[in-house]
Amino acid sequence: MTHRERLLELLRERSLEFGDFVLSSGERSNYYVDCRRTTMSAEGQVLIGQLGWELLKASGLDPDSVGGLTMGADPVAYALAYTSWLTGEPVNAFSVRKAAKQHGKGKRIEGSFEAGQRVVIIEDVITTGGSALEACEAVEAEGGEVLGVLAVLDREVSGRGAIEDAGYRVLSLFRISEVLQAQGSRSTSG
Repeated sequence: MTHRERLLELLRERSLEFGDFVLSSGERSNYYVDCRRTTMSAEGQVLIGQLGWELLKASGLDPDSVGGLTMGADPVAYALAYTSWLTGEPVNAFSVRKAAKQHGKGKRIEGSFEAGQRVVIIEDVITTGGSALEACEAVEAEGGEVLGVLAVLDREVSGRGAIEDAGYRVLSLFRISEVLQAQGSRSTSG
């Protein structure tokens, strides 16, 4: 079994649930993907680091740092940073808070990020694209240059288009149709 096949299996086993769910967009769906159940697992971290790093390198994007809106992006960004170090081409990680801290330095972006850096925004699941776009806006407001968005999973609804319409390139390790196909299931809702 390849690393990609195993990660797909993990997403099906650990992250995909069927039922009646309300998504962050307010829309209803008969399935839910909680990527954190995979991205925060030890095996998931290793596989996402390897596959995400391969995708990032193949894309030609060359960021100084990777990160996105906490908490979905955090384990993916950290896995990529770790893997990059092992390859001898270190790329650091950062987290974007939903709101700036009200104490200390009052920062919204934490970790290895500085104005002028070229970054790739990380997302666990792209649905509407709102979280990724919010992270892009925060990074640009702090003087960073967004090269693109890398996600573990694209739900294949409006998100990819919204991000691309805003001028960003989108990369994803998987599409929901791959996960559902592998599950032997079909869904008609987003």
